[in-house]
Amino acid sequence: MHHFCGGIFADLCKKSQMLNEQLLNPTSIAVLGGSNDVRKPGGKLLKNILDGQYPHQLHVVNPKESTVQGIQCVATVEDLPEVELAILAIPAQYCLEAVQTLTRSKKTKAFIIISAGFGEADALGKKLESDIVHIIDEVGGCLIGPNCIGVLNANYRGVFTTPIPKLHQQGCDLISASGATAVFIMEAGVPLGIHFSNVLSVGNAAQTGVEDVLEYMDNHFDSDKDPHIKLLYLESISNPQKLLKHASSLISKGAKIAAIKAGSSDAGTRAAASHTGAIANSDITVRALFKKAGIVYCSSREGLLTVASIFNYKPLTGKNVAIITHAGGSAVMLSDALSSRGLEIPPIEGPEADNLLGYLHPGSSVSNPIDFLATGTAEQLGIIIDFCEHKFDNIDAMVVVFGSPGLFDVENVYNVLSVKLDICSKPIYPVLPSVINAQKEIQGFLARGNVNFPDEVVLGRALPAVYKTQKPSVYQPNLENIDVDTIRSVIGRNADGFLPPHKVNSLLDAVGVTRVAEVSGDNYAELKARASELSFPLVMKVMGPVHKTDVNGVVLNVSTEPGFEYHFNRLMQIEGAKGVLVQPMIEGIELFIGAKHDPGFGHLVLCGLGGIFIEVLKDVKSGLAPLSPDECMKMITSLSGFKILEGVRGREGVNLELFADFVSRVSTLVHLAPEIKEMDINPLLGNLEAITAVDTRILLKH
Repeated sequence: MHHFCGGIFADLCKKSQMLNEQLLNPTSIAVLGGSNDVRKPGGKLLKNILDGQYPHQLHVVNPKESTVQGIQCVATVEDLPEVELAILAIPAQYCLEAVQTLTRSKKTKAFIIISAGFGEADALGKKLESDIVHIIDEVGGCLIGPNCIGVLNANYRGVFTTPIPKLHQQGCDLISASGATAVFIMEAGVPLGIHFSNVLSVGNAAQTGVEDVLEYMDNHFDSDKDPHIKLLYLESISNPQKLLKHASSLISKGAKIAAIKAGSSDAGTRAAASHTGAIANSDITVRALFKKAGIVYCSSREGLLTVASIFNYKPLTGKNVAIITHAGGSAVMLSDALSSRGLEIPPIEGPEADNLLGYLHPGSSVSNPIDFLATGTAEQLGIIIDFCEHKFDNIDAMVVVFGSPGLFDVENVYNVLSVKLDICSKPIYPVLPSVINAQKEIQGFLARGNVNFPDEVVLGRALPAVYKTQKPSVYQPNLENIDVDTIRSVIGRNADGFLPPHKVNSLLDAVGVTRVAEVSGDNYAELKARASELSFPLVMKVMGPVHKTDVNGVVLNVSTEPGFEYHFNRLMQIEGAKGVLVQPMIEGIELFIGAKHDPGFGHLVLCGLGGIFIEVLKDVKSGLAPLSPDECMKMITSLSGFKILEGVRGREGVNLELFADFVSRVSTLVHLAPEIKEMDINPLLGNLEAITAVDTRILLKH
């Protein structure tokens, strides 16, 4: 058998219901719309298959020709013999009839439709697309497209585009919703030294989407043979849980995944019932999904390819980077990019640093960045790398920036660098920016299997992102101290809409989140009697309006009975008032915990500084429920305002472990109650001893 490149599909079609052997390793292909004109998609696709020396039966359907590019062709689909894979490059309106004939008479079970004019065009095209999928599903077949460039693997070149890169067993798998973007990624990747293994363009993903391809790759993953780097370009995520499951599984098996999710921004902040709803947009949700899966989030083709390049080198296991260069400006820009994103450029000093300086030309510097001047030699570069590898224990990785002013040959420098990349245990990232002056030398460097980073700042942005991307989260919450029965009872017995305060309190108690004591009512005498259990000073809040501060519905430091009566009467006169809530006045740093349900994704849980800061600063971090306390602590420590929570300038901070625990408990609550559409605890008041939920809203939608 002629195996699929990288061996990933050697054990073909045992588990997947989508991809199949006929698509990936067909023993016969029919090109419908094959042409002698290679400027047309059908003509170029056929040429690519022929140039790739496809070894099996190849058929062409073209009613206007007797031979196409040297192949005898037939006039109609009915004239074809049985065929495993059909590639359709014919107008959309003819595709349904062709698929019907192929499935019913030719035993075809794999289809690539490159034609446009389907679901992306109009309602009629969407109906046509749906009918085609139904027919293919009936025979257990596989459809790629429509509106795609096709499939490229070691068995056949089923695309109508160029370039056709030389495929490598341990290259990158590229799965793209956009054919054009897949082409652009290959075009930009090849000059960097990035290799590709399998390229699948899913187009409209009428039947088979990016998630389905990833599922197949996961189910058939062989760590010894298969490509470890997966690059994804997504325009929609139709099945977030499938993506999460199989991306997490692949990464746990040793794969590395980077992805672009296009179309993630909101046109504007939508009207929402809570702060969480206004903050949690699709981009935040996608980032949270990627974080939970262990996928590196990228926002551009340049970023995606830079991450892929980083994946090709040894992993970064620490924060401390040495910059080795003869270009001072590049070193400054790289230092800024790395340090502003959490990596360190630690000073290099002491006897060993002095020793290294003795090997370099006068005027060189080893303090980090290590600048060995424009006259630096290959031998000096080798010595510097050896010192960073063996002598400088505070260095975890090296970036070598070495170009050429065009005055002399730098081949020896790149030869030394190539050798050191292989033998050093610490990762080395080569930035070779002289793509014109040192073009020949760079080509030689890439020919040895290396990858180049032509721009130091792009590398400086991507490297911290890769370093900070954690392994997949597989947390299962401990329910020993969670009252699941009460949670389900409250949720099941209440209709859609905002939960009454006493029901909210029941949920907080059930999950173990400490709340402030409170009483409420719409009758002054009764409320005054119940409030006697609480000590002055008090907080009084109008019940009914969602955003209480907007209607002047919150009163602090109520310290006398006359004041209590006055503010009760005023609050009850606010439009929409249904009662008054009374709580003791407590002090602490205002915190925020929120959750928002996103269909398919589950609950996005957010935390940050509370009060008005949530609206003004939007300094929040997020993750997908359920979240472990450790995950929540990472969210908290990455907040811009984290130093406030630690305590600053003599002001007391908050109990960080307790805050992380409460965020985790809220994530467990919403995980157990998917009917919670939105939840806000804003604020919680925290100090070193306790954290107390003061104002909580929960919106249900069954």
